[in-house]
Amino acid sequence: MKHDPTLPILIAGSIILLAVGPFLPRWAMFLINVSLCYGIVVLGMMLLMRTGVVSFGHGLYYCLGAYAAGTLDQVFKISDMAVMLVAAVMVTALASAALGLLLRKYRDIFFAMLSLAFSMILYGLLVKTSSLGSSDGFNIAASRIAGITVAGTSVDRYVRYALTVVFAFIAGVFMHRYLNSHMGRLAGAIRDNELRVEYMGASVGNVIHVNYVISAVLAGGGGALAAIAVGHIDPEMAYWTTSGEFVFVGILAGTGSVLAPFLGAFIFETIRSFAYEYSPNTWQMALGITMLVVIMFLPGGLWSLFTRKRKAA
Repeated sequence: MKHDPTLPILIAGSIILLAVGPFLPRWAMFLINVSLCYGIVVLGMMLLMRTGVVSFGHGLYYCLGAYAAGTLDQVFKISDMAVMLVAAVMVTALASAALGLLLRKYRDIFFAMLSLAFSMILYGLLVKTSSLGSSDGFNIAASRIAGITVAGTSVDRYVRYALTVVFAFIAGVFMHRYLNSHMGRLAGAIRDNELRVEYMGASVGNVIHVNYVISAVLAGGGGALAAIAVGHIDPEMAYWTTSGEFVFVGILAGTGSVLAPFLGAFIFETIRSFAYEYSPNTWQMALGITMLVVIMFLPGGLWSLFTRKRKAA
């Protein structure tokens, strides 16, 4: 039996990120922070992709998580990051549990388009809601963590960064253990043959529903952390292009490991940031070329590079 290095890599990576954080320049800390937020969202989408369904509307939960965190500050004057994160998780869990009752009946393009439709409905509602800033959105003042005020201190940015690193670590460990559980292993079986899974006594609908809720909660957590890191939210977070970016990262990274979404998100954000900096009018072309190269030479995503080496060894 081969040793699985996923957990040691997750632990070591988290410790390294937390240790080097105070020494990183602000742009690098922000880049890693946003990359981890995207990685958390794509981690949830990876679970759906393993189950054989692809969501083109996960911007819905990314945005819902961000607005759940933001409205706590805007409406209730609660600016504790931990409370914001818990609120985002609860709101997205409830919303996905309700919408999942409908989506679990659909597959393929119908699942993808229906999820996209829900995302665009939220986008339309937010654009028309003037109390939430309409299309401009509003700023978030996440100034406390567990009751301790950090806003305006020297550790403000590091605390936001560390919160994302810790959440990403917990999400990675949870997903790794879930994928190795009975429910997690059913995902691949459902993708290969739903009928056979039903004959074995498992409920395909229930598994897809549970996986959808888990995926949505991770997207909501990623959205809340991104809102806390950026300090601003707007309806664009629910727009179809945002959902498309998550699918882009999912294909770029592959579904071979829980580490893949974080690697793919970091590469995606790095290419986008530098391409936008040095070629603001053609940065989309750089991302397109990257995707073209990956699909042509690594159809299993970037993570297939590591699986090939392990098989060769």
